[in-house]
Amino acid sequence: MIEPPTSPLGPTLETERLFLRPPTLEDFPRWADFMSDPETTRFIGGVQSKHEVWRGMASVAGMWALQGEGMFSLIEKETGNWMGRIGPLHPYDWPGREVGWSLHRDATGKGYAVEAAAATMDYAFDVLDWDDVIHCIDPDNRGSEKVAERLGSRNRGPGRIPPPFQHHVVNLWGQTRVEWRVNRSRLR
Repeated sequence: MIEPPTSPLGPTLETERLFLRPPTLEDFPRWADFMSDPETTRFIGGVQSKHEVWRGMASVAGMWALQGEGMFSLIEKETGNWMGRIGPLHPYDWPGREVGWSLHRDATGKGYAVEAAAATMDYAFDVLDWDDVIHCIDPDNRGSEKVAERLGSRNRGPGRIPPPFQHHVVNLWGQTRVEWRVNRSRLR
């Protein structure tokens, strides 16, 4: 088991099997591998070159620096491997405050998304003091819908996200802080 990793940009959260912390340069190789996989990127804009991944990762780090929030990197405790990324995030002109997730192929089917999302939602409500959380989910992404359902979120209907993704169809799933208190107790 590895020591809790840190980032100068923000906190490190811990779950049973994961550490969550803002991105660091050491995440780049696995992040780039993840973004080169057509299956894992199908609902998040598609495959990207390493140059595009670098800019995207820098954007996430910048969000932490500018707003004090952004996607966490998921680090598997047992191996120290980067396993994906998970919100909280609220980019400019976004339809709400989101906890979003995308996992490396190695992390799928292990329950990591629900485990990390629960910790991130706790953080969003308890530390960031959000009143509501959304998840922007492509209607064909049944895997993410199942994660949202496990968390207790409900489909609130179609939503729009800003450029350059304005043509990407999403449903806005979500729940309030009050609903999360009830739904969180059911996850334990």
